[in-house]
Amino acid sequence: MQPRRQSWIVGLGLSCAILWAFWTTIVEMGERWSGDPQYSHGYLVPLFSLYLLWARRAIVKDGFDAPSWWGVGILLAGLGIRFGGVYFFYGFFDAISLLVCLAGLALVVGGRRAFHWSWPAILFLGFMVPLPYRLQNALGGVLQRIATKLSTYALQTLGAPAVSEGNIILINDVRIGVVEACNGLGMLVTFFAISTAIAMLLKSGWWRRVVLIIGAIPVAIMANVVRITVTGLLYAASQNEAAQVVFHDVAGWLMMPLAVLFIFLELYVLDRLIVDRDPSNQRGPVGFLPANAAAQPAAH
Repeated sequence: MQPRRQSWIVGLGLSCAILWAFWTTIVEMGERWSGDPQYSHGYLVPLFSLYLLWARRAIVKDGFDAPSWWGVGILLAGLGIRFGGVYFFYGFFDAISLLVCLAGLALVVGGRRAFHWSWPAILFLGFMVPLPYRLQNALGGVLQRIATKLSTYALQTLGAPAVSEGNIILINDVRIGVVEACNGLGMLVTFFAISTAIAMLLKSGWWRRVVLIIGAIPVAIMANVVRITVTGLLYAASQNEAAQVVFHDVAGWLMMPLAVLFIFLELYVLDRLIVDRDPSNQRGPVGFLPANAAAQPAAH
């Protein structure tokens, strides 16, 4: 009990030190979550990470390993990344260094077992970090063009007189601008977080989890295209007031349930395409065996 108590004391002290050192970074991220709709999911990310730690508690039920000196090196690397981000005014490095320090903290406190227990939760915390400004603009521009082209094609297929000019869709005498706020980047980031969370909880192989995470890209694009297409159809039917309400209010509330529906539809298709040979070999949530695995007799 004495070494375990010392590990918890050291861990608590280092955790307080990291919290104090990164407090301004955490506050800045919180302000971004509350002020930028693209990262409004940031408040839920730490909560899900805590759930992952609780779900994987069986890994450390017998205690931690001896502290690893590799953790000291990783802590120093994280602090170096933080100083570099502060010196060059690059906030993304400043935020990412927090995750590196948490990984080093796990190794210092509980060795490899603690790191194996905590790495999915630490990795998931990356979804609370806002993207770099240049990368955000680059992705936003690409998503704008894709959403405009696909929405125009969908409207033409449904019989609406739609023509695209850059990021503008012309329907009769109405111009629908697919502006930066409507490029779908916020939905893409949120759907990536949702898909990753569901993938971590799946009781299936790694390939299905990878497909689900990658599938967040077409799901986000499809949801945004549905939003723009419905708005265009309302404008084509001369329902301008209804189109304004759908585009700015109703669609914002409906896109998330629609995307979740797409994700579960994707899971349904994957389950029907490939069937596991031996269901008893499936792993439990986030990669550890089910609770009844120890009670199963060994095969002879």
